[in-house]
Amino acid sequence: MLEIIIGGYAFLVWLFCIKLKIIPWNIKTQVGAVAGAIGLAATIIFTINVITPISSDVRVINYVVEVVPRVSGTVTKVAVEGNQLIKKGDILLEIDNTVYRLKVKEIEAKLADATASAKTLWQDLDSTKTNVIAAQAQLDLMKKRLAESQELAKAGAGNQYDVESFTTEVKKADAAVASAKTAVSKTQTKIEGVVGPDIANVAQIKAQLEAAKYDLDSTIVRAPADGYAINVAVRPGNFLASMPFRPAMSFVEQEQRILAFFEQNELRYIKPGNKAEIAFLSLPGDIVHAKVDSVVWANGQGQIAQGGIVPNAPVEHMRAPLAQKYAVKLIVDQAEGEEKLFIAMGARGGGAVYTEYLTPLHLLRMVMIRIQSKLNYLVLKMH
Repeated sequence: MLEIIIGGYAFLVWLFCIKLKIIPWNIKTQVGAVAGAIGLAATIIFTINVITPISSDVRVINYVVEVVPRVSGTVTKVAVEGNQLIKKGDILLEIDNTVYRLKVKEIEAKLADATASAKTLWQDLDSTKTNVIAAQAQLDLMKKRLAESQELAKAGAGNQYDVESFTTEVKKADAAVASAKTAVSKTQTKIEGVVGPDIANVAQIKAQLEAAKYDLDSTIVRAPADGYAINVAVRPGNFLASMPFRPAMSFVEQEQRILAFFEQNELRYIKPGNKAEIAFLSLPGDIVHAKVDSVVWANGQGQIAQGGIVPNAPVEHMRAPLAQKYAVKLIVDQAEGEEKLFIAMGARGGGAVYTEYLTPLHLLRMVMIRIQSKLNYLVLKMH
């Protein structure tokens, strides 16, 4: 587009100075014409670089999940092949669940026994309360016999041996009452120690059962999101451990982020909602329409690593590193009902953002982006 404007300018110079000779064609007009062309070109270039900044580094980034099973075991089934679209929740692979299935059965048996034992606690409570009543009755009886023997001994109708014997029996009966009351207290404590609707012992075993069932369910590894399984090298018979050192496969999520990197002084007018256009190398001839989601106002040069050492100041005789670019997050602007555009992970290209200023000049940048898109058809190789 810039070439067309300069060509139009040259045509006007030719028309007025050479063809119609309205303006004399001498050294002054020649220098003025060249200077005017340079000034016009410079003005256009500097203006559009501010109001419609362009980036030669646009990247498509996908989230990648390293699939590591929660539980260890031997792979019995691999349910997917690489590079095929998978929906969230689809089965990726299965691990031998024998050990985990038996563990669930074992804890289920413990739970049944604990539940039955919990039901007998109320019977135990009634029994211990009955024992308290019986022990108290025996204590009362022994106290009465002791009082009678003491009266007989005072009257000379009884002997001291009976008094000592009943004194011992009272102490025994008193200890029996205390023991029976302790048994009641222990039983009541067990009944009152509840977690939700269950006593503590039953609640503990239920938690163990839930954990065992979770481990059993984890023997089936499912897709964490919509996407593609990559590097599916695992096969039935492989042993997988629940450790991140050797993932079973890599899973590429379908959700993408498009980042365009700009020089720091190009961002002054870019705002969320601005329109953008991208020409990807992987989509020659096509223009991807997008809009600005946000500007990532951070880069690595602004970070100081945490540590106990004071950072060194730059050496005076060394040049400062070049300023890093900032990323602008773009979202593909897709019409409702339109089929979702497939853009490969890692796709690169160039793009431009159209700000709110001097919108007539946006046409220049649009032409440039479309020319760049057409040039992407060219494969410049000599071998």
